Amino acid sequence: QVQLVESGGGLVQAGDSLRLSCAASGRTFSSYGMAWVRQAPGKEREFVAAISLSGIGTYYSDSVKGRFTISRDNAKNTAYLQMDSRKPEDTAVYYCAAKMGGSIRSKTTDYDYWGQGTQVTVSL
Repeated sequence: QVQLVESGGGLVQAGDSLRLSCAASGRTFSSYGMAWVRQAPGKEREFVAAISLSGIGTYYSDSVKGRFTISRDNAKNTAYLQMDSRKPEDTAVYYCAAKMGGSIRSKTTDYDYWGQGTQVTVSL
């Protein structure tokens, strides 16, 4: 089992950059495929990005492709989401999620472990 804690959210202006972090407990972080998922007010959870065990493979939703970058540092048990060129529609609670195994999945239901979320608000 793995426990996840997100950090780095806040209020920023459109166009600014921000990096979210997801710290994982346990010594088997490298065994978990990781993802970021967001949920805007009144909407369902939306897949944002996923990364393979080694960090070489990544996959993004069309809404963030080219603007966001997912990465991981297995030595630090941490996953990241670099958010550039942000837009007001990126405002949401961002969740870190994990699943056993390295195949990249874009369905939120494929992930077994979730953090508590961090709020990101983008203003004009």
